[in-house]
Amino acid sequence: MALSGGRLLGKVSVITASTDGIGFAIAKRFLKEGSKVVISSRKQQNVDSALEKLVKVADELNIPPTNLHGLVCHVGKSEDRVILVDETVKKFGGLNILVSNAAVSPAFGNIYDVDEKAFDKIMDTNVQASFLLCKEALPHLRKAGNGSILFVSSIGAYLPLPGVGAYCVSKTALLGLTKNLATEFARFGIRVNCLAPGIIKTKFSEPLTGNEAATELYMKVIPMQRFGDPDEMGGPAVFLCSDDASYVTGETLMATGGINSRL
Repeated sequence: MALSGGRLLGKVSVITASTDGIGFAIAKRFLKEGSKVVISSRKQQNVDSALEKLVKVADELNIPPTNLHGLVCHVGKSEDRVILVDETVKKFGGLNILVSNAAVSPAFGNIYDVDEKAFDKIMDTNVQASFLLCKEALPHLRKAGNGSILFVSSIGAYLPLPGVGAYCVSKTALLGLTKNLATEFARFGIRVNCLAPGIIKTKFSEPLTGNEAATELYMKVIPMQRFGDPDEMGGPAVFLCSDDASYVTGETLMATGGINSRL
């Protein structure tokens, strides 16, 4: 088995919430493309389990396991964000790519029934923490040159999903954050883009994908007639963070199985 293409060869990547689902799939694909990868999660046991799986992938590809590192990081905590960036730079000598994937959705139901505490948690984790992590990483991305930031948004940014309205609002905010940071960071040689997955089969999306009535409803708007697989998000993420997208910044790539969407 060989590298998928080596499009991230020599790069150092940090990916938040990357021990499962879409984040893990991106980490696995980045590893296959030659990047040194730092994964993170709020729980040490999740980090350990994901690292074990990734080491097996590395072994199959004859990639040194030293290309992998894992850290506990609650993105909503300032001290954790600092440690995540600083430890990455300390271990690998720099930082080239930041993928902000962490998100929460503690409230389910009508958006007007979401209480202030839950709404604040959603916005703090999904939007504010992403912004603050970018600020933490900025000096290192500038120093490395040709840096890349990728926010993971959602089809919910464009098409409100029943029951998770506040989450969708936070994902729409990431589109604006992408545009603004891309404009300001361009002069530093840093590209900022966004990936908006459709409905992907993960633990996070089980309330939607595991519900028969919801599945029947969504199949009416997904031309490909299926939910996405996490691994299908790895390729688009690699494209946006690699030199293949060297003239792409401030954009959102939709990976939704054909769901029609627009703001």
